[in-house]
Amino acid sequence: MKKIFSLLVTLVLAQTFLSAQSRQFTNEESKGIIYNQEFTIDARIHTYGFAVAANWTKIKTYHKSTYFQLEIGELKHQKDFRQNSDNTFPNQGSPQSFILGKRNNLYVIRAGYGRKKYISEKAKRKGVAIGLNYEAGVTLGLLKPYYLDIKQTDLSQPDLIPTRAEKFNAESPCNFLDPIGRVYGASGFFKGLSEVRPLPGVHAKAGLHFDWGAFDEFVKAVEVGVAVDVFYKRAPILIHIDQDILDIMDMSCPHLAPAQVEANPNRPFFINLYVTLQLGKRW
Repeated sequence: MKKIFSLLVTLVLAQTFLSAQSRQFTNEESKGIIYNQEFTIDARIHTYGFAVAANWTKIKTYHKSTYFQLEIGELKHQKDFRQNSDNTFPNQGSPQSFILGKRNNLYVIRAGYGRKKYISEKAKRKGVAIGLNYEAGVTLGLLKPYYLDIKQTDLSQPDLIPTRAEKFNAESPCNFLDPIGRVYGASGFFKGLSEVRPLPGVHAKAGLHFDWGAFDEFVKAVEVGVAVDVFYKRAPILIHIDQDILDIMDMSCPHLAPAQVEANPNRPFFINLYVTLQLGKRW
C-alpha cells in the first residue's frame, strides 16, 4: 500500500511539474521572450503613388509591438494622365512621355510612430498571425517643378537646340498646355531639383497585418489598409486655370482655353488604399 501511495504521489507531482513547465513555455511564447527587436523594410504601392520605408520595432509582448518608421515616396494627383508625343527630331532621340497640365511633382518624407497588435491566436510555425497596425506622424512634402521640353519657334537655324526645358509660366501658359504644337516631351528627372520647395503636413494610417511565422527569425508579412496625408494648404500638383490665365489663353491660344474658369483641381489632403510587402529580421 505504501508503495502504491508513493507511486501515486510521484505521478501527481510529476504531472504538476510538467503542467507548470507547459504553462511557463506557453506564457514565454505569448510574451514574445524569444525576440525583443525587429528591423524591416517596406515596399508599398497605394492608390496615388508608391513608397519605401524602414521600420525599427520594439517587441514588448507577443501580441504588442511599437515601432518608428521612416518613409520616402511620391503622391500623385488622381487626374495625372501620361501620354506620348508624336514629335521627333534628328539626333534628338525619342521624346519621353509626359503629363499634360502637371505643375509640380510631390515627393514626401514621412516619420511616424506606430503600434501593432495581433488579434489572432499565436501563429504556429509556418502559420499566419493576423494583427492590427496603426501609425501617425509628420510629413515633409517636397514640391519639384515639372519641366517639359518645349519646341522652339525658329527651327530654321541649325545652331539652335530644337527644344528648351520649361516649367509652367502663368504669363505664357500656351506653350506648356499645347500637346500638339509645342510640347516635345518630359524633361529629365534632375531638372528642377534645385527649385524644390517644402510643404509640411501630417499623416496617419491603419491596416490589417498578415505575418507568416510570427516566431521566425526572418519577417515575411503583408499589410493592407488606408492612409491619409494632410498638408497645411493645397498641394499645387496640377495647373489651376484662374481668371488671369484664362484671359491670356483667350487672346493667345483660344483653341486651348476652357469655356470658363475651372475649379481648382488641387487639394490639401490625400486618402489612399495601400498594399505593403514587408521583409526583415528579428533578434
